[in-house]
Amino acid sequence: MGWPLAVSAALMDKNRNSLLKALIALAAGHLLAMAAILFPFTALLFLVEWQREIQIGAACLVIGLGVYLLFNRRHPRFLARVPPSRLALWSFLAAMAHGAGLMLVPIYLGICQTIETNSGHAAASDLMTGHAQIAVAVALAHTLAMTVSGGSLAFGVYHWLGLRFLSKSWFNLDLVWALSLILVGLISLLFVH
Repeated sequence: MGWPLAVSAALMDKNRNSLLKALIALAAGHLLAMAAILFPFTALLFLVEWQREIQIGAACLVIGLGVYLLFNRRHPRFLARVPPSRLALWSFLAAMAHGAGLMLVPIYLGICQTIETNSGHAAASDLMTGHAQIAVAVALAHTLAMTVSGGSLAFGVYHWLGLRFLSKSWFNLDLVWALSLILVGLISLLFVH
């Protein structure tokens, strides 16, 4: 959702390098939001015994957030108060407010499959060490996908379509985002073991 800010930065500076700098800042903020959500789940000791229930709860939470965003179309006002010079902060806050990291939790828990690992302290140790790499991989994969798709839109609008197109044909992806949260939650529920 931050790609219009990248286009705006490049158009204001009249410099295509500003587009790349803005995309890097947006990606950094988004990655930090993913880490802030995923890493606490990596360190939870009780996850070993309650993984299935936590995965179901996380999937239901994602579905609930999607339903909430489906009916509540207002954007959080605090996001409008973040200055354009702080794109990484805006990206972090927007990702947290829209549940981007939360969307990954049921998928991450499904990948880890801690129930089938050793029991007791060995499983907790494995969860905190081995699965931290999975959390990093999930966060990086999600951030890369977000940056490539948003960056492609930003480059296309900046290089070919321009500000006139952006101002006359603005489209809102809130409905798509809300439905994607619901879909990911439902898919996560289907694959709970």
